[in-house]
Amino acid sequence: MRTRTAVRRGVPLPGALLVAFLAALLCTLTLGAGTASAHAALTATDPADGSVVPAAPARVTLTFSEGVLLSPDSVRVLDPRGERVDEGRPQHDGGRSGTATVALRAGIADGTYTVAWQAVSADSHPVAGAFTFSVGAPSKTTVTVDSAATRTDPAVAAFYAIGRYAAYAGFVLLVGGCVFAGVCRSSRAVQRVAVGGWIALFVSTVALLLLRAAFTSGKGMGSVLDLSLLGGVLSTKPGAALLSRLLLLSAAAVFLAVLFGTYAQEDDGRGRSGDGAAAAAGGRTLGRRRDIAWGLGVGGTLVAGGLAATWALAEHASAGLQPWLAMPVDVAHLLGVAVWLGGLAALLATLWSGERIRRTAVARFSRMAFVAVCVLVATGLYQSWRQVGSWDALTGTEYGRWLLVKAGLVVIMVGVAFLSRRWTGRLVDAPESRRPTVRKKPGAGVKTSHDSKSSHDSADGVDAVSADNAVSAVDSVRAAQLARQRAAREKAAGRRVRDADTGRTGLRRSVLAEAGVAVVVLAVTTALTGTQPGRAETEQRRAAAGRTAAPSAAGPADVRIAYDTGGTDGRGTARVTVDPARTGANTLTVTLTDASGRPVDVPELTLSMTEKEKQIGPLRAALERQSAGLWKAKDFRLPMAGDWQLSLTVRTSDIDQVTEIENVKII
Repeated sequence: MRTRTAVRRGVPLPGALLVAFLAALLCTLTLGAGTASAHAALTATDPADGSVVPAAPARVTLTFSEGVLLSPDSVRVLDPRGERVDEGRPQHDGGRSGTATVALRAGIADGTYTVAWQAVSADSHPVAGAFTFSVGAPSKTTVTVDSAATRTDPAVAAFYAIGRYAAYAGFVLLVGGCVFAGVCRSSRAVQRVAVGGWIALFVSTVALLLLRAAFTSGKGMGSVLDLSLLGGVLSTKPGAALLSRLLLLSAAAVFLAVLFGTYAQEDDGRGRSGDGAAAAAGGRTLGRRRDIAWGLGVGGTLVAGGLAATWALAEHASAGLQPWLAMPVDVAHLLGVAVWLGGLAALLATLWSGERIRRTAVARFSRMAFVAVCVLVATGLYQSWRQVGSWDALTGTEYGRWLLVKAGLVVIMVGVAFLSRRWTGRLVDAPESRRPTVRKKPGAGVKTSHDSKSSHDSADGVDAVSADNAVSAVDSVRAAQLARQRAAREKAAGRRVRDADTGRTGLRRSVLAEAGVAVVVLAVTTALTGTQPGRAETEQRRAAAGRTAAPSAAGPADVRIAYDTGGTDGRGTARVTVDPARTGANTLTVTLTDASGRPVDVPELTLSMTEKEKQIGPLRAALERQSAGLWKAKDFRLPMAGDWQLSLTVRTSDIDQVTEIENVKII
């Protein structure tokens, strides 16, 4: 007959693991705050950015590098006074294409218009931006490009990052704890790990659903509890994935109840089966337990795989290269992480609680973790190739650098795991002590002389009965006190035995170190899911370089203008640089030197450019003084190529000034 050791309550994990968790969480918040990394890029617009069209277009078209999700206010077209001139919601094919169009009101006036856009890329991350075009001729506008672009509220981004981290951690603890309980050893400590993971995943998923609308639209924390926005969130792929996760968690709750309830009770029944007639009952119990184990294995695999798929279907794996292969690979990767890291947390909780765990159970987890690591290596190599794409992107992009950090941490974990395997080999199973249990009736205690006297004086009636009840109450309190003292002594003795076992102490410390690194690995993984993949960033850089590449070897336009205002010290030379001297945004730099070549300041300096043939301009540059004799204007936009007339006005006194004109070729 097999006896079972009573389960002791675990003690809290040490402060080192808590410090590691807080440090990792702070790292995640730092990465998640602010604007989200761009995962879908705007590659082309019609009308083009900075262009001047002769007549008002009927619509504005935006082309992205990948499919995007749009809301009714995703594209706003603002006139020079900041009023909207777009009509209807943007038209696209539900996110399968990277093209969106929005209609404009008929008969809009000439001037400069600003197009502000915001969208959600195919991997669930928000992107935003703005550009300008002009009808007829450029004009002054009250709208700036930076203010038109929607930004994610820092508080919303921070809480969203917390939710994403908690969701990953909850999934790992839930799946890993259940696998450990089913394959290695089930106990109260392991149950707390699995149930804690379920709670963390459920709460974080609800929080992500409430935060999703504010996170993608740029609204503040005040919109988090606006349930009218929830319908729009659920109609998107990320929202549907979060809702599916909640439904799967309901099935996971049933799984937990069976695993740590019915299945554990069947195990107890099998352990108490004795000889003779009890052996037949034990055989039936073993059969029922085997049937339940098969059901748990199949159902648990489906639920765990479904939970992992809620990430794969809504994040990086669902967009980009080979999504048909990347999504199942991502599911396998997540399950491997959960089995390894979640099982590690369950093992640590078991060791720290002082519960008995046999060497065979630890060795079984070690083999299971080895298989999980092999799966992680295989799937991780494919994901790295798919998301990074080149050796240059591995070190030249943010995603690649974070991937190197994660790989280094995993190598450290594998090294610590090797030490854990060595400690496992030194474990020796101590024989379990078998002590008969004496069952006492409630209220039973030590018989006192008062009890004897009460028995002899039972004829005294009600007074004797009342006295017996009072003595019984006193004895019950005393018995409870003795039970608590005995439990405390047994717990202290168990801790002394636990700490005296050098093999288990060494294993516990190595597993603790491994778990501490695992907490940081989860934080880096969370950061990677919010960072633009290196392959996409490299492709965007190449596309941008192709759009802005110089069509000639001349480079920036450099013009030297000699001026003479006629007054005292009125002679000098102005050097004007237009960089890159192409359509779109340019940087103007003006350097003034006196006759001896030294930098010189003047009371007023103005510069404008005019395209006489197309009758565009004059466009005045907002020059800002940088230092003595140096002025600069950034983001000076020239709408088209051609021969532009540059007018430079220099004033050296209240009455002495001159305007010089030169021609500049814009390509």
